[in-house]
Amino acid sequence: MGKVSKNARTDRGSQGQGKDMVKVIKAFKSKKSGSYAFKEAVLHKDNVKKFLSEEA
Repeated sequence: MGKVSKNARTDRGSQGQGKDMVKVIKAFKSKKSGSYAFKEAVLHKDNVKKFLSEEA
């Protein structure tokens, strides 16, 4: 008998909103030290432009 992985048995389509969420990484330059810093967020795909237009 063959083995079935746990992932094959789960119904991933029933979870719903995973495809509407995206991870956004924004780089900005620190005013104090001049080095680059990063801000990460998991957002709904409709809010990406708003997140990127904000000042850090």
